[in-house]
Amino acid sequence: MEQQRWTAPAAAALLRALLLLPLTAAQEAILHASGNGTKDYCMLYNPHWTELPSTLDNAHSIALMNLTATSLCNLSDIPPYGIKNKAVVVPWGHCHFLEKAKIAQKGGAEALLVANNSVLFPPSGNRSEFPDVKLLVAFISYKDFKDMNQTLGSNVTIQMYSPVWPNFDYTMVVIFVIAVFTVALGGYWSGLIEMENLKVVTNIEDRETKNKKEEYLTFTPLTVIVFVVICCVMIVLLYFFYKYLVYVMIAIFCIASAMSLYNCLAALICKIPYGQCRIVCRGRSTEVRLIFLAALCIAVVVVWAVFRNEDRWAWILQDILGIAFCLNLIKTLKLPNFKSCVILLGLLLLYDVFFVFITPFITKNGESIMIEVAAGPFGNNEKLPVVIRVPKLISFSVMSVCLMPVSVLGFGDIIVPGLLIAYCRRFDIHTGSSSIYYISSTIAYAVGMVLTFVVLVLMKKGQPALLYLVPCTLITASIVAWRRKEMKKFWKGTNYQTMNHLDYSTNEENPVLTDEQVVPQ
Repeated sequence: MEQQRWTAPAAAALLRALLLLPLTAAQEAILHASGNGTKDYCMLYNPHWTELPSTLDNAHSIALMNLTATSLCNLSDIPPYGIKNKAVVVPWGHCHFLEKAKIAQKGGAEALLVANNSVLFPPSGNRSEFPDVKLLVAFISYKDFKDMNQTLGSNVTIQMYSPVWPNFDYTMVVIFVIAVFTVALGGYWSGLIEMENLKVVTNIEDRETKNKKEEYLTFTPLTVIVFVVICCVMIVLLYFFYKYLVYVMIAIFCIASAMSLYNCLAALICKIPYGQCRIVCRGRSTEVRLIFLAALCIAVVVVWAVFRNEDRWAWILQDILGIAFCLNLIKTLKLPNFKSCVILLGLLLLYDVFFVFITPFITKNGESIMIEVAAGPFGNNEKLPVVIRVPKLISFSVMSVCLMPVSVLGFGDIIVPGLLIAYCRRFDIHTGSSSIYYISSTIAYAVGMVLTFVVLVLMKKGQPALLYLVPCTLITASIVAWRRKEMKKFWKGTNYQTMNHLDYSTNEENPVLTDEQVVPQ
């Protein structure tokens, strides 16, 4: 209980940020450079703006010109010898990259490559403000451009092409398994805790004391509304002060994920009847194995924090910590009734849709606030660590030169529906409904994830997953309650503080309570 008290404030703060990220994927292409040898580099471009050939044979050669010493924000920045028929490399900043493209096109350039410290997402912006820009605009890593000069020399020609991706992206399978596994296990774990609470608490006075201790973990309808308002304020603050707040979010993630990982592993270790030797310090007895476990969890978090920008393997640690964080939050936070579930999921659905689809009509650059915060400002290499990241399985493809072709799923797309599934599991336990609510809502979540992936593939654009997950789970739970004629009880939830007796004689794992034992709130 003390561990949950410690982690709740940090977890709640991080939960506000993890709702910022929709399901999204980068658009990668290959830059084949030739000089004193040849080498392939990764670049990102917007396929809705420019089409690239799918093979190297169909890509024509363009001489590369280094203009990183100038911003190319004015016609006077074009060198006297001109840039006609060149692919010019310019730095990020000073003016919008589409303004740079407009200047480059007037100078006769064939392509504009923007060298930047961070290229995880394709170039975007309000193209309608620059309708006359026809040349290719792409982003490359400044580190890659520096390597290109050192490896191939100053006289470099390039060919750009975008290989055809397989029709099926296997990263979606990995994300699907992680997401469904996490919500299913988190909901089931929440049910186990509820069963233990019902078994242990037999005295009314003890029960009232226990409920008071756990009251801070419960989302009431008013708490839900306040929480969503805070989410809106948080995303706006991140939009304007990202370079400062991103480090605050990283620190919170480290603290919350370390304790979540400890809680998850401690629950497993405590089931093992070995290594239970204790040490006494200041009158308190602690198992030695739990001390070593705490040290291990801290070490994992420290390693991730130090190497969080290591593209090759840091995502594994982030996903492990993320899964633990989601599990701990799903089993810790409680929605007391279906009414709170509807309010929470409904408001967050509107929140998600607004910040993804509506804000592009408000922002100056025509980009959604959600995507802008998810990608992080160009030039800032730090990203919000509140997503499940899975690199695309392309190790045998030419596209493996792209270090970070990833698919991501925000923690909020796991936790928010997971809270509903956890409520369904607890309701099953209290009503003895043979896990029908829990199983059906979990299946509905899986269907919602599949639907999200289908729309993502068809539209080739990042999607707010809650747009599909929320209707699937809420409608399914409502149908089950309506068919079982339990909608009133399901809507209001149940309060068991006045129960005097629990009958566990039928099934130890799935106790059945009579109607007299269920007292509506």
